[in-house]
Amino acid sequence: MDDDSGTYERTARTLLESLPYMRRFSGEIVVIKYGGHAMVDDTLKHSFARNVALLKYAGVRPVIVHGGGPQIGNMLKKLHIDSSFHKGLRITDDVTMDVVEMVLAGRVNKEIVGLLNLAGARAVGLSGKDGRLLEAEKLELPADGDRPGNSVDLGRVGRVVRVDTELLRTLSGAGYIPVIAPTGVDAENGTYNINADDAAAAVAAAVRAKRLLLLTDVPGVLDKNGALLRSLTAREVHGLIAGSVISGGMIPKVECCLEALSGGVEKAMIVDGRVENCVLLELFTDAGIGSEITADVSGAADFFP
Repeated sequence: MDDDSGTYERTARTLLESLPYMRRFSGEIVVIKYGGHAMVDDTLKHSFARNVALLKYAGVRPVIVHGGGPQIGNMLKKLHIDSSFHKGLRITDDVTMDVVEMVLAGRVNKEIVGLLNLAGARAVGLSGKDGRLLEAEKLELPADGDRPGNSVDLGRVGRVVRVDTELLRTLSGAGYIPVIAPTGVDAENGTYNINADDAAAAVAAAVRAKRLLLLTDVPGVLDKNGALLRSLTAREVHGLIAGSVISGGMIPKVECCLEALSGGVEKAMIVDGRVENCVLLELFTDAGIGSEITADVSGAADFFP
Protein backbone atom coordinates (compact mmCIF):
# COMPACT_ATOMS: atom_id res chain seq x y z
CA MET A 1 0.00 0.00 0.00
CA ASP A 2 2.84 2.37 0.86
CA ASP A 3 4.51 1.69 -2.50
CA ASP A 4 1.25 2.33 -4.33
CA SER A 5 0.75 5.55 -2.38
CA GLY A 6 4.19 6.80 -3.41
CA THR A 7 3.48 5.99 -7.05
CA TYR A 8 0.17 7.84 -6.93
CA GLU A 9 1.81 10.89 -5.38
CA ARG A 10 4.54 10.98 -8.03
CA THR A 11 1.95 10.66 -10.76
CA ALA A 12 -0.12 13.46 -9.24
CA ARG A 13 2.94 15.73 -8.95
CA THR A 14 3.81 15.09 -12.60
CA LEU A 15 0.29 15.95 -13.70
CA LEU A 16 0.25 19.12 -11.61
CA GLU A 17 3.67 20.10 -12.95
CA SER A 18 2.32 19.85 -16.49
CA LEU A 19 -0.71 22.09 -15.85
CA PRO A 20 0.94 25.52 -16.34
CA TYR A 21 2.57 24.30 -19.54
CA MET A 22 -0.75 23.05 -20.88
CA ARG A 23 -2.19 26.48 -20.17
CA ARG A 24 0.77 28.21 -21.82
CA PHE A 25 0.62 26.16 -25.02
CA SER A 26 -3.16 25.84 -25.35
CA GLY A 27 -4.16 27.26 -28.73
CA GLU A 28 -0.51 27.64 -29.80
CA ILE A 29 1.16 26.01 -32.80
CA VAL A 30 4.09 23.70 -32.04
CA VAL A 31 6.14 22.44 -34.99
CA ILE A 32 7.86 19.09 -34.49
CA LYS A 33 10.51 17.71 -36.81
CA TYR A 34 10.12 13.95 -36.57
CA GLY A 35 13.10 11.88 -37.60
CA GLY A 36 15.96 9.64 -36.59
CA HIS A 37 15.60 6.51 -34.46
CA ALA A 38 12.14 7.60 -33.29
CA MET A 39 10.88 6.86 -36.81
CA VAL A 40 12.19 3.29 -37.08
CA ASP A 41 11.69 1.82 -33.60
CA ASP A 42 8.14 0.46 -33.23
CA THR A 43 7.83 1.34 -29.53
CA LEU A 44 9.03 4.89 -30.14
CA LYS A 45 6.76 5.33 -33.17
CA HIS A 46 3.67 4.51 -31.14
CA SER A 47 4.93 6.61 -28.21
CA PHE A 48 5.41 9.61 -30.51
CA ALA A 49 1.90 9.25 -31.92
CA ARG A 50 0.38 9.11 -28.42
CA ASN A 51 2.44 12.14 -27.35
CA VAL A 52 1.17 14.18 -30.29
CA ALA A 53 -2.42 13.05 -29.71
CA LEU A 54 -2.18 14.15 -26.08
CA LEU A 55 -0.84 17.55 -27.18
CA LYS A 56 -3.89 17.89 -29.39
CA TYR A 57 -6.30 16.98 -26.59
CA ALA A 58 -4.51 19.50 -24.34
CA GLY A 59 -5.35 22.27 -26.80
CA VAL A 60 -1.97 22.45 -28.56
CA ARG A 61 -1.96 22.67 -32.37
CA PRO A 62 0.86 20.37 -33.55
CA VAL A 63 2.35 20.49 -37.04
CA ILE A 64 4.64 17.59 -37.98
CA VAL A 65 7.47 17.76 -40.53
CA HIS A 66 9.13 14.39 -41.00
CA GLY A 67 12.32 13.01 -42.44
CA GLY A 68 12.95 9.60 -43.96
CA GLY A 69 16.61 9.32 -44.90
CA PRO A 70 17.08 5.68 -43.81
CA GLN A 71 13.90 4.61 -45.58
CA ILE A 72 15.01 6.38 -48.77
CA GLY A 73 18.45 4.79 -48.51
CA ASN A 74 16.94 1.32 -48.13
CA MET A 75 14.70 1.76 -51.16
CA LEU A 76 17.58 3.07 -53.29
CA LYS A 77 19.61 -0.01 -52.33
CA LYS A 78 16.74 -2.31 -53.30
CA LEU A 79 16.56 -0.57 -56.66
CA HIS A 80 20.38 -0.70 -57.06
CA ILE A 81 20.64 3.09 -57.27
CA ASP A 82 23.83 4.57 -55.85
CA SER A 83 23.71 7.51 -53.41
CA SER A 84 26.26 10.17 -52.66
CA PHE A 85 26.22 13.03 -50.17
CA HIS A 86 27.70 16.50 -49.84
CA LYS A 87 27.72 18.15 -46.42
CA GLY A 88 25.07 15.74 -45.21
CA LEU A 89 22.71 16.35 -48.15
CA ARG A 90 21.80 13.57 -50.56
CA ILE A 91 22.74 14.50 -54.12
CA THR A 92 19.41 14.03 -55.89
CA ASP A 93 19.23 13.39 -59.63
CA ASP A 94 15.89 12.90 -61.40
CA VAL A 95 15.75 9.15 -60.74
CA THR A 96 16.62 9.60 -57.07
CA MET A 97 14.02 12.35 -56.79
CA ASP A 98 11.34 9.93 -57.97
CA VAL A 99 12.33 7.52 -55.20
CA VAL A 100 12.53 10.29 -52.58
CA GLU A 101 9.04 11.47 -53.45
CA MET A 102 7.63 7.95 -53.49
CA VAL A 103 9.09 7.07 -50.09
CA LEU A 104 8.54 10.38 -48.27
CA ALA A 105 5.13 11.42 -49.60
CA GLY A 106 3.95 7.85 -49.95
CA ARG A 107 4.93 5.17 -47.46
CA VAL A 108 6.52 7.23 -44.67
CA ASN A 109 3.98 10.04 -44.61
CA LYS A 110 0.99 7.70 -44.67
CA GLU A 111 2.44 5.51 -41.93
CA ILE A 112 2.78 8.54 -39.62
CA VAL A 113 -0.75 9.68 -40.44
CA GLY A 114 -2.06 6.20 -39.70
CA LEU A 115 -0.30 6.01 -36.34
CA LEU A 116 -1.64 9.42 -35.31
CA ASN A 117 -5.17 8.48 -36.31
CA LEU A 118 -4.83 5.20 -34.39
CA ALA A 119 -3.75 7.19 -31.32
CA GLY A 120 -6.96 9.23 -31.48
CA ALA A 121 -5.77 12.30 -33.37
CA ARG A 122 -7.04 13.46 -36.76
CA ALA A 123 -4.06 13.79 -39.10
CA VAL A 124 -3.77 14.80 -42.74
CA GLY A 125 -0.76 13.90 -44.85
CA LEU A 126 0.73 16.51 -47.16
CA SER A 127 3.75 16.90 -49.35
CA GLY A 128 5.26 20.29 -49.97
CA LYS A 129 3.75 20.11 -53.46
CA ASP A 130 0.16 19.92 -52.21
CA GLY A 131 -1.40 23.34 -52.71
CA ARG A 132 2.17 24.59 -53.31
CA LEU A 133 2.64 24.33 -49.56
CA LEU A 134 6.43 24.59 -49.75
CA GLU A 135 7.72 26.69 -52.62
CA ALA A 136 11.39 26.02 -53.23
CA GLU A 137 14.42 26.95 -55.27
CA LYS A 138 17.56 25.03 -56.11
CA LEU A 139 20.12 24.96 -53.30
CA GLU A 140 23.72 25.84 -54.13
CA LEU A 141 26.54 24.89 -51.75
CA PRO A 142 30.32 25.36 -52.02
CA ALA A 143 32.22 22.26 -53.15
CA ASP A 144 35.06 22.72 -50.67
CA GLY A 145 36.75 25.38 -48.64
CA ASP A 146 33.71 27.66 -48.93
CA ARG A 147 35.36 29.46 -51.85
CA PRO A 148 33.00 31.77 -53.80
CA GLY A 149 32.08 30.49 -57.23
CA ASN A 150 33.20 26.95 -56.46
CA SER A 151 29.94 25.01 -56.04
CA VAL A 152 28.76 21.42 -56.34
CA ASP A 153 25.62 20.48 -58.24
CA LEU A 154 23.28 18.83 -55.72
CA GLY A 155 20.68 18.11 -58.37
CA ARG A 156 17.11 18.42 -57.13
CA VAL A 157 17.99 19.57 -53.62
CA GLY A 158 16.12 22.73 -52.70
CA ARG A 159 15.56 25.33 -50.04
CA VAL A 160 12.20 26.73 -48.93
CA VAL A 161 11.45 30.25 -50.15
CA ARG A 162 7.76 30.42 -49.19
CA VAL A 163 5.30 28.52 -46.99
CA ASP A 164 1.54 28.60 -47.62
CA THR A 165 0.47 29.36 -44.08
CA GLU A 166 -3.19 29.65 -45.07
CA LEU A 167 -3.38 25.93 -45.86
CA LEU A 168 -1.74 24.94 -42.58
CA ARG A 169 -3.84 27.29 -40.47
CA THR A 170 -7.02 26.10 -42.18
CA LEU A 171 -6.25 22.45 -41.42
CA SER A 172 -5.05 23.16 -37.90
CA GLY A 173 -8.01 25.42 -37.17
CA ALA A 174 -10.37 22.63 -38.27
CA GLY A 175 -8.82 20.26 -35.76
CA TYR A 176 -6.46 18.36 -38.05
CA ILE A 177 -2.76 17.72 -37.53
CA PRO A 178 -0.82 18.49 -40.73
CA VAL A 179 1.93 15.93 -41.42
CA ILE A 180 4.34 17.30 -44.01
CA ALA A 181 6.75 15.39 -46.24
CA PRO A 182 9.63 17.78 -47.05
CA THR A 183 9.43 18.03 -50.81
CA GLY A 184 8.94 21.37 -52.51
CA VAL A 185 7.97 22.81 -55.86
CA ASP A 186 9.38 25.69 -57.89
CA ALA A 187 7.73 28.15 -60.26
CA GLU A 188 8.03 25.68 -63.19
CA ASN A 189 6.48 22.84 -61.13
CA GLY A 190 9.86 21.17 -60.63
CA THR A 191 10.13 18.99 -57.53
CA TYR A 192 12.86 19.39 -54.90
CA ASN A 193 14.15 17.29 -52.02
CA ILE A 194 14.38 19.50 -48.92
CA ASN A 195 16.24 18.75 -45.70
CA ALA A 196 13.60 18.03 -43.04
CA ASP A 197 15.26 20.21 -40.38
CA ASP A 198 15.35 23.15 -42.79
CA ALA A 199 11.73 22.58 -43.82
CA ALA A 200 10.60 22.42 -40.18
CA ALA A 201 12.41 25.67 -39.36
CA ALA A 202 10.84 27.41 -42.37
CA VAL A 203 7.35 26.17 -41.42
CA ALA A 204 7.81 27.17 -37.77
CA ALA A 205 8.91 30.67 -38.71
CA ALA A 206 6.12 31.11 -41.26
CA VAL A 207 3.34 30.16 -38.83
CA ARG A 208 5.06 31.95 -35.91
CA ALA A 209 5.06 28.74 -33.89
CA LYS A 210 5.40 28.95 -30.13
CA ARG A 211 7.97 26.15 -30.19
CA LEU A 212 10.09 24.22 -32.67
CA LEU A 213 11.21 20.75 -31.59
CA LEU A 214 13.90 18.91 -33.56
CA LEU A 215 13.96 15.21 -32.65
CA THR A 216 17.47 13.80 -33.05
CA ASP A 217 19.57 10.78 -32.12
CA VAL A 218 21.69 12.67 -29.58
CA PRO A 219 20.79 14.11 -26.14
CA GLY A 220 21.07 17.70 -27.40
CA VAL A 221 23.86 20.28 -27.56
CA LEU A 222 26.85 19.13 -25.50
CA ASP A 223 29.68 21.11 -23.91
CA LYS A 224 33.36 20.28 -24.40
CA ASN A 225 33.14 17.66 -21.65
CA GLY A 226 30.12 15.96 -23.18
CA ALA A 227 27.59 17.34 -20.69
CA LEU A 228 24.17 18.44 -21.90
CA LEU A 229 23.68 22.20 -22.26
CA ARG A 230 20.05 22.71 -21.32
CA SER A 231 19.60 26.39 -22.18
CA LEU A 232 21.45 28.57 -24.68
CA THR A 233 21.03 31.95 -26.31
CA ALA A 234 21.80 32.68 -29.94
CA ARG A 235 24.95 34.53 -28.88
CA GLU A 236 26.14 31.54 -26.86
CA VAL A 237 25.47 29.19 -29.77
CA HIS A 238 27.64 31.29 -32.08
CA GLY A 239 30.38 31.34 -29.47
CA LEU A 240 30.28 27.54 -29.17
CA ILE A 241 30.50 27.17 -32.95
CA ALA A 242 33.45 29.56 -33.10
CA GLY A 243 35.14 27.57 -30.34
CA SER A 244 34.49 24.27 -32.15
CA VAL A 245 32.41 22.96 -29.23
CA ILE A 246 29.43 22.71 -31.56
CA SER A 247 30.70 20.95 -34.68
CA GLY A 248 29.84 18.46 -37.39
CA GLY A 249 26.20 17.56 -37.85
CA MET A 250 25.08 19.64 -34.88
CA ILE A 251 25.98 22.89 -36.66
CA PRO A 252 23.17 22.70 -39.26
CA LYS A 253 20.69 21.74 -36.53
CA VAL A 254 21.45 24.76 -34.36
CA GLU A 255 21.48 26.96 -37.47
CA CYS A 256 17.94 25.74 -38.20
CA CYS A 257 16.98 26.73 -34.67
CA LEU A 258 18.48 30.19 -35.12
CA GLU A 259 16.65 30.61 -38.41
CA ALA A 260 13.35 29.75 -36.73
CA LEU A 261 14.05 32.18 -33.89
CA SER A 262 14.82 34.94 -36.39
CA GLY A 263 11.37 34.35 -37.87
CA GLY A 264 9.58 34.85 -34.57
CA VAL A 265 9.58 31.41 -32.93
CA GLU A 266 9.88 31.88 -29.18
CA LYS A 267 12.08 28.87 -28.43
CA ALA A 268 13.64 26.02 -30.38
CA MET A 269 14.53 22.70 -28.79
CA ILE A 270 16.90 19.92 -29.82
CA VAL A 271 15.55 16.76 -28.18
CA ASP A 272 16.66 13.13 -27.96
CA GLY A 273 14.01 11.25 -29.94
CA ARG A 274 15.32 7.94 -28.58
CA VAL A 275 13.75 8.76 -25.21
CA GLU A 276 10.21 7.47 -24.91
CA ASN A 277 7.67 10.29 -24.42
CA CYS A 278 10.36 12.86 -25.25
CA VAL A 279 7.85 15.36 -26.66
CA LEU A 280 5.78 15.49 -23.47
CA LEU A 281 8.86 15.53 -21.24
CA GLU A 282 10.30 18.49 -23.13
CA LEU A 283 7.14 20.57 -23.36
CA PHE A 284 5.26 19.75 -20.16
CA THR A 285 7.93 19.37 -17.44
CA ASP A 286 10.07 21.94 -15.64
CA ALA A 287 13.46 20.45 -16.50
CA GLY A 288 12.78 19.14 -20.01
CA ILE A 289 15.21 16.63 -21.48
CA GLY A 290 16.97 18.46 -24.32
CA SER A 291 18.64 21.76 -25.21
CA GLU A 292 16.52 24.89 -25.64
CA ILE A 293 17.75 27.85 -27.67
CA THR A 294 16.34 31.36 -27.38
CA ALA A 295 17.00 34.62 -29.17
CA ASP A 296 19.12 37.19 -27.37
CA VAL A 297 17.08 39.83 -25.59
CA SER A 298 19.51 42.46 -26.83
CA GLY A 299 21.90 42.31 -29.71
CA ALA A 300 19.78 39.82 -31.65
CA ALA A 301 20.47 41.75 -34.83
CA ASP A 302 24.10 40.65 -34.57
CA PHE A 303 22.99 37.15 -35.46
CA PHE A 304 19.79 37.74 -37.41
CA PRO A 305 20.63 40.12 -40.26
